[in-house]
Amino acid sequence: MSEAMKILSIPVFLGVFFSSCAVSKKFDPYKKYGPNQLKSDYTLFRNILEKEHPGLYWYTPADSMNYYFEKGERMLHDSLTETGFRTVLSYILSKIKCGHTTVRPSKAFGRQGPGRYFPLVIKTWEDTSIVTLNLSRKDSNVVRGSLLTAIDNVPIRTIIDSMFQHLSTDGFNLTHKYQTLSNRGVFGSTYTALFGARQKYNVTYIDTVGRSRSDSVSLYSISPDTSRRLRAPFPQPSKKERKKQLLLANRSLHYDTALNMAVMDVSTFTKNFRLPHFFKSSFKELRKKNTQNLVIDLRSNGGGSVTNSNLLTKFLVDKPFKIADSLYALNKTTPYRKYQKDRFSNALFLLFMTKQKKDGNYHFGYYERKKFKPKRKNHFDGQVYILTGGNTFSASTLFAQKVKEQDNVIIVGEETGGGAYGNNAWLIPDVTLPVTKVRFRLPLFRLVIDSTIPKNGRGIMPEVEALPTVNAIRRNTDYKMEKVIELIKKSHSN
Repeated sequence: MSEAMKILSIPVFLGVFFSSCAVSKKFDPYKKYGPNQLKSDYTLFRNILEKEHPGLYWYTPADSMNYYFEKGERMLHDSLTETGFRTVLSYILSKIKCGHTTVRPSKAFGRQGPGRYFPLVIKTWEDTSIVTLNLSRKDSNVVRGSLLTAIDNVPIRTIIDSMFQHLSTDGFNLTHKYQTLSNRGVFGSTYTALFGARQKYNVTYIDTVGRSRSDSVSLYSISPDTSRRLRAPFPQPSKKERKKQLLLANRSLHYDTALNMAVMDVSTFTKNFRLPHFFKSSFKELRKKNTQNLVIDLRSNGGGSVTNSNLLTKFLVDKPFKIADSLYALNKTTPYRKYQKDRFSNALFLLFMTKQKKDGNYHFGYYERKKFKPKRKNHFDGQVYILTGGNTFSASTLFAQKVKEQDNVIIVGEETGGGAYGNNAWLIPDVTLPVTKVRFRLPLFRLVIDSTIPKNGRGIMPEVEALPTVNAIRRNTDYKMEKVIELIKKSHSN
């Protein structure tokens, strides 16, 4: 739904706490801002949200949001670093319950902030947190497959609940929050931001043979010299090779001839990866090979261009479809535009492409009215399996919503991270606060995908669940793909 949603292979929350590794003499990431400086930015932050955010009160009533805004201001009674200020802002933004509204570091911090993180990468869901990687080579005892139960004597459930208070998601979706913390680097960076960076942490865990154990793990730090040493010994690919690798990492098609199955991995709908050409050539190839089973993997797809998601929809959908029942912004002009990125192009779009209706809002009527027709040429009519999870967000949710009711489409996996009813998106400029230079993402449009379904703050539910298990993580198996293969084999035997 926006270019900025390419975040979910590198998830939204990394923008809140994660940073690069160099430390510069020109920028001090530990500099503290006084209460008056923080409150100046915070007042602007609140005013912009109240004036422009189209879904500010969609899931949280105005009196509740006012309570949180006032609570946030009370948190600014002492001086804070940029990281400390961002934790306050992320706490407030999480209460809006909009997955597109997140905090980002200042550009200077993003380039030169400290690279110090809690070292364990985890996969977490409900009452389970399992280690998938230990970044610290010094600590060999806490290995992949260990069940993390506490850090410094604080239960892991308590820690995750605290982190959830700083994670934005659409409505009341928890799958997205669990998946965000499970994306590489997020749990560690979030932990140090909220609980502090220390050289050693005591962790309690259950090892892979079922024994309860306690060990220390070391703070994971990256220095500029380390980064250079890691790169230096390896030959660098050519520009052409890098481009090819990048394309393959974000969209690919491969076959399993034994199952008459093709797997289309689409990790993004952004405009940088020649997706129109990829979709057209792929569906032509699927027709020529007479492929009967198509798996579309959207587990890492955080969204992007609706033009691209629309094109994929056209190759699969069996009847004309609309993108939106409603799509509108609150304002055509605003005194806060000067703080926004892409302010000129966004202003032109609002001026020429929207029209005020009786409800007082500025509607993008084209997508409210336009019905898109299925492709005739190379249309795929075989069995389709769509893999979804907590990272399936924004435009990828829109795609899944438009095809999920078809008899030949089965959604496999977990609830999507993106809201089934709709979201706040479309144009999403970064807003830069003038004193701290901290940024936050501000969606300008509210999109209702389908007004006939309940607005319950949930994502699209899979028809066939494939949920993580401790055994699957320890075996490092693709349990969702295994479920699809099971379904295909079952269909062949019937």
